[in-house]
Amino acid sequence: MTEPLWIFGYGSLVWRPAFAFDDRRPGFIEGWSRRFWQHSTDHRGVVGAPGRVVTLTPDPGARCWGVVYRVQEATRDAVLAALDHREKNGYARHPTPVLFTEPEAPPVSALVYVASDDNDDFAGPASLPAIAAQVRRSRGPSGENTDYVLELAAALRSMGAEDPHVFALAELVAG
Repeated sequence: MTEPLWIFGYGSLVWRPAFAFDDRRPGFIEGWSRRFWQHSTDHRGVVGAPGRVVTLTPDPGARCWGVVYRVQEATRDAVLAALDHREKNGYARHPTPVLFTEPEAPPVSALVYVASDDNDDFAGPASLPAIAAQVRRSRGPSGENTDYVLELAAALRSMGAEDPHVFALAELVAG
């Protein structure tokens, strides 16, 4: 029997996984921060007018909350193919340990999609007001970029997760 496939979502996968799973739990990874440093030209923006979506950046001591999904063996290949397509705009799979809040729950190794700074759509750091302005004017095939920011902030708040970067951006976008 193959080890279960776990997927760690920290962006749109938190509230809109769009794949079959048999377990869904809040969890976190350590040593990473979520940042709106990736351009989106295929979901929340278009070529020539990209949106901004999240990626992970190494950050010793940081904790990034998200949702961990266990995928059934029968749907494993289809889920990975769909996620590879969904995350094709500069993201690559990385195995990472994920921890849960329940003390009795052992950590799991999950796949996480990370857009590194060497991909063509890496936007990099910018001031929150500049990111907010870009988000407010961006729309793509998956909808308004503002919806992405606000849905992510709402989902994190409902989990009781802290993320000052996301929450500050959501305030600027909603304001």
